[in-house]
Amino acid sequence: MLTHFQYNQLYKNTQIPGWNISFYFNKQKYNGIYHQNGKVEWTSTSPSAEDEIKLMEQIHELMLYHVYDH
Repeated sequence: MLTHFQYNQLYKNTQIPGWNISFYFNKQKYNGIYHQNGKVEWTSTSPSAEDEIKLMEQIHELMLYHVYDH
């Protein structure tokens, strides 16, 4: 489970989609850019392929809740 999830607009113009994200997973911090199409571009060490599948589901749900549903 990921913890301490944070996101910030990537661009000053809020009409342009893109967000910097950060969180902890298994005691390691991860950073990335969440794109409008749901893909994450890792700006830190990327998680293992197995962990990335699990994380993408959780990240997508959090972004839907925090960005798109509000």
